[in-house]
Amino acid sequence: MANKFRKQRKRKQNVSSCYLKSEAKPQHNFKRVLANNSYAPFKHLKLDENSSDLHPYESEIKALMEKPELEVEFSCGVMDMSMSDTYVWVDDESKLKELFEVLSKERVFAVDTEQHSLRSFLGFTALIQISTRDEDYLVDTIAVHDILGILAPVFANPNICKVFHGADNDVIWLQRDFHIYVVNLFDTAKACDVLSKPQRSLAYLLETYCGVTTNKLYQREDWRQRPLPIDMVEYARMDAHYLLYIADCLVSELKKEKNENSAGLDDKLYFVSEAKRRSNALCLQLFTKDLEASPGQSAAASIISRHLNDHGNSTNSQFQDIVRRLCSWRDLMARIHDESLKYVLSDNAIVCLAEKVSLTTTDICTTISEADIDIDFLNSNSTPRFPSSVVLSHLDDFHYLLQNEIINLDDIFQLFLKKHLSPNGSCPFSLYNYSLLSKADVKSSKRSVSKENGYKFSRKVARKASRELFVQKFSCKSPVYHNCRIYANDGRLLCYCDRRKLEWYVQRDLAKLVDEDPPAIMLLFEPKGRPEDEGNDFYIQSKRNICVGCGEGNHYLRYRIIPSCYRIHFPEHLKSHRSHDIVLVCVDCHEKAHSSAEKYKKKVALEFGIPLFVHKVVSSNEEQDVSSGSSTSVMKVGDGGVSPLELRTAAMALIRHGPRMPAQRREELKQVVKKYYGGRDISEEDLEKALLVGMSPHEKRRLQKKRGISLTVDSAFNKNEVYEPQYGSKPEIVDPSEQNGPGHPGSDGTVFATCSSKLSLLGHGPHGKQVVDYLLKNHGENGIQEFCQRWRQVFVESINPRYLPAGWDVTHSGRREFGDFSVYNPANKAPVAADKD
Repeated sequence: MANKFRKQRKRKQNVSSCYLKSEAKPQHNFKRVLANNSYAPFKHLKLDENSSDLHPYESEIKALMEKPELEVEFSCGVMDMSMSDTYVWVDDESKLKELFEVLSKERVFAVDTEQHSLRSFLGFTALIQISTRDEDYLVDTIAVHDILGILAPVFANPNICKVFHGADNDVIWLQRDFHIYVVNLFDTAKACDVLSKPQRSLAYLLETYCGVTTNKLYQREDWRQRPLPIDMVEYARMDAHYLLYIADCLVSELKKEKNENSAGLDDKLYFVSEAKRRSNALCLQLFTKDLEASPGQSAAASIISRHLNDHGNSTNSQFQDIVRRLCSWRDLMARIHDESLKYVLSDNAIVCLAEKVSLTTTDICTTISEADIDIDFLNSNSTPRFPSSVVLSHLDDFHYLLQNEIINLDDIFQLFLKKHLSPNGSCPFSLYNYSLLSKADVKSSKRSVSKENGYKFSRKVARKASRELFVQKFSCKSPVYHNCRIYANDGRLLCYCDRRKLEWYVQRDLAKLVDEDPPAIMLLFEPKGRPEDEGNDFYIQSKRNICVGCGEGNHYLRYRIIPSCYRIHFPEHLKSHRSHDIVLVCVDCHEKAHSSAEKYKKKVALEFGIPLFVHKVVSSNEEQDVSSGSSTSVMKVGDGGVSPLELRTAAMALIRHGPRMPAQRREELKQVVKKYYGGRDISEEDLEKALLVGMSPHEKRRLQKKRGISLTVDSAFNKNEVYEPQYGSKPEIVDPSEQNGPGHPGSDGTVFATCSSKLSLLGHGPHGKQVVDYLLKNHGENGIQEFCQRWRQVFVESINPRYLPAGWDVTHSGRREFGDFSVYNPANKAPVAADKD
């Protein structure tokens, strides 16, 4: 019996004991970790405490973008295509310092990195390859991780050019792990874009210029292993060894390109300058953590959304609740154990667990194994283990997660954080997870403060809840930018787009697929114009799904830099297919930008003499000269009316609370409504009609649904209910005989003007239409472009955006040519306009 008891106790201890106590991970030997797994934002290097720049080398990079170094010889035109067997393995401080001395004397060197992400939450750099004209160096970043900052001054030296291929990720990975910031970059991938190469992959360049083939499957190997196998060493060296020669070849081709719009620049160097400018723009990127108010809920929303798309609306609330719990648990456990979300528990496994709701340990393991059996893990050499070590060590957590009860997600966080990471918890502390406890401390401190100052705390809680609700309701539920590419039939890059647009062309046999990751197509017809011909570099740049202001990547909303009240009235060819002025922002940046926009609208209103809101409305029944028999309302320039908002507020109050409110207040509100109806007595039907004054059809339907009543109004009221005045310093009196003119005069000479019934008098729609009409009439399309530039400047000054896509510009012209048969071609709309005139 004693032996049986000891075996049971041992088995129980083995199940609950964390695997980290017996499994060694390379990153746990690091003594200096810049980016841990906490919920705190990443702290970038600060060279000057008084500087307002987020990037420590922003001024140096921008100087290089304005005046790039053009005459650089990368390999002196000589390259031995047979790579020798000799290279330098850098794995201690003395060798690292020797490498620093070598690189300090070079004018150019090539760089590449290898990452490991499967068994790490944020990922880490496992190897850096550096090649000079004379030697190849492989830097063992696991061995010298804590002292790799020795190389930082070389990478930040603006007098030394660093050659990368596809540096988008390398730049931010070096910042994340070592506070290394790249200054003066030449990216061979950007050179390919400028040259409109049919492909831009390194494998394509190696085969084209060097006659060398490479196996990109090695990129997915486990680069943590030491020593590295010979074939992986050869692959790693190859990525950097030939880069200098390839850069020389590309620069030679760039110099041969002819340019008709060089703007005074040496024609031979124009395209070289453009490639350097685009390359150095990458250096301005900054690493940011993906932070969210409720951990794991972004992933949960994505899983639920995909499941709804696949299964219609059959997803029940229990399924969604379990998905959210599992995602919250997965996020916390991945941070504690420094594992990727994919390794801990895949999306497929989460869906299967939520559908089957298995409660036994065997069923849970079987469900996860069956769901993940087809997953292709990044480490192709190792045998996948399903379920993961994290799941096997903490199987007892699932019995709580899968129970059919309502569980608060914050409670899940607190429960498992205390269970696994407290001083008596099951999991060991590390540099990556110890800061997670600060989130729990913040939560508990808020609870204690709430008892002492409940009012302030309740306001904070309410504001936080409102913010989270706003994020949940309005943030984008899936990535906005897919960065798919469209090439012209001559191989020149036309634009980046989403997958749906790509599929549209392919399904109609208008294009063929030329690349799969990321997808790219080549058109089978001749498109009208090129982005670079029209000065629209913005459309041929890849874009990141992050807030352009602060870099927040966990949630974002589309924000229209040009307010919709103006943009909706632009001519069709000036607003169709225009994504330049639609950017991604987080909730906090959205609030700042929106506040600044509202203030600037007031300045626009004063400048043009066009009020933001309709000031007065009068019933057309009281204006016999306007439209006899019509019971609609009109807006009148002058006195005698009542504001739409005041009218509707009074009518609503009388309908809801009229009999119960004090007699004096009831009489005051009746006088407001009577003023609208010319002083006559009002009925219940009049109050109901007053509620609809200035409403758009959509607002009417929403009010009807909300109140659950039938808004009975006569047909004239429904068909032609919205009018607007011609605001301005000199209202134009229109001849009554002009049936299709902008308005018609009343008996006192006042102008009453009609407009689209879609405009609400309570919004800025009428104001926006009149501003746009004024600009088009007096300044034409140039006036619209200048107006747009003013709004872009307002946006830039409001949030000081640091992550705008490359090519975005305040002075962006938006000029674009349309095909002969395009519906957006202004020429195709000219006959229609002529008929109306």
